[in-house]
Amino acid sequence: MNNKKTLLAFCIGSSLLLSGTAQAGLFGSTGYTKTKYPIVLAHGMLGWDSMLGIDYWYGIPSALSEDGASVYTTEVVQMGTSEARGEDLIKEVEEIVAISGKPKVNLVGHSHGGPTVRYVAAVRPDLVASVTSVGAPHKGSAVADLIRQIPEGSAGETIVAGLVNAIGSVIHFISGSTSQTPQNSLGALVSLNSQGAAVFNTKFPQGIPTTACGEGAYKVNGINYYSWSGTSPVTNVLDPMDLITTIASQAFAKGVANDGFVERCSSHMGMVIRDNYKMNHLDEINQFLGMGHLFETSPVTVYRQQANRLKLAGL
Repeated sequence: MNNKKTLLAFCIGSSLLLSGTAQAGLFGSTGYTKTKYPIVLAHGMLGWDSMLGIDYWYGIPSALSEDGASVYTTEVVQMGTSEARGEDLIKEVEEIVAISGKPKVNLVGHSHGGPTVRYVAAVRPDLVASVTSVGAPHKGSAVADLIRQIPEGSAGETIVAGLVNAIGSVIHFISGSTSQTPQNSLGALVSLNSQGAAVFNTKFPQGIPTTACGEGAYKVNGINYYSWSGTSPVTNVLDPMDLITTIASQAFAKGVANDGFVERCSSHMGMVIRDNYKMNHLDEINQFLGMGHLFETSPVTVYRQQANRLKLAGL
């Protein structure tokens, strides 16, 4: 009997191992994430590539590359308009295309990285195979709307803008960014509030839903559009970063589903993969150090699934 129990335990353990850890590359690449074109990751506001040993996309690039994907992380100006950040990103994409030998890339943008990659796809469609946004405020954020209530031209606006620009400059310096674009927190605020987002969407409507909470066009100008997001500002009591999303979520009206910074419906673009993961805005990039909801799919797995979706689409 003991031998049978031991055998059963071994079989169960082996099954779990093969279904989980192994698919991340323990036994070599399976090709699960091997897309035709490189995957390029674009960070959000006040983001970075790697800083003080901490990657913005914590554990995600390695998980994708282990099963065949060619992955590049980028760094643009931390605080700026979607257009300015997009121009920074175009330069990096051009370099990636030259290095990889592939004519196009699959863009993935988190938060303000969403409008940023949309800009690149709109003005340089020749360089882009697909666009995926993660927790992006395509129709603006209530947090930005709240901040915009600070009177324009006031001393309060000057102080807040100066402090945020200073934070952006510190991140720029510590992370070793090569972007020459000046920090522009007021420009970022214009891009991320509801009014500014509406103006941007008029200029670059590709993939944006025409209804309040619907899906957008799945394919525009030969480029595939996808999006996904979370709706849980608090996911792990042990995660100190949950305090940030908890406070930020107070900007939203009661009952409005959001990830702490972005409303569920505002995150919609193109094919909506899912808009209600038990993740907050930072969980969506596997921060802080992978501490998320215990009973939700790992963000790393969601990125791997998206890479496989791109692969199956011939991208």
